[in-house]
Amino acid sequence: MHLHSPAFFTGNSIPFQYTCDGDNLSPPLNWDSPPNGTVSFALIVEDPDAPKKTFTHWVVYNLPAHIEYLPEGVVNHATLPDGGVQGKNDFGQLGFGGPCPPSGTHRYFFKLYALDQMLDLPPGASKADVLAAMEGHVLEAAELMGRYARQS
Repeated sequence: MHLHSPAFFTGNSIPFQYTCDGDNLSPPLNWDSPPNGTVSFALIVEDPDAPKKTFTHWVVYNLPAHIEYLPEGVVNHATLPDGGVQGKNDFGQLGFGGPCPPSGTHRYFFKLYALDQMLDLPPGASKADVLAAMEGHVLEAAELMGRYARQS
């Protein structure tokens, strides 16, 4: 399984419009080659370089297996039009919260998980809730990493 974005390559800078300094849009994401038996996908975006803890920027789960992409600017609603549910990020909001490092260059990991079931979780679940529900159900994972530093 592969995860990529037409907006940036792995290891490169995340474009301005996808950050708190820009339009705070979620970047477009595409994936392919999920393993046989995939029922749903979950996506977690986090910043391990945050000062106090790994900071969660986006939690999405129960994306149906037929979905192969998320468009730019996914609306921060509890449920998505084509299926999928959004959890709470560490900004305390549903949906995507763009990169917004307090200092220096941070890495942002977009992790996509292929699961053998839907998760029995309501909208607004935390990353910890999603990870616990996924335990024993991950068929494969793919990762995309981008970087961002704020301009002073």
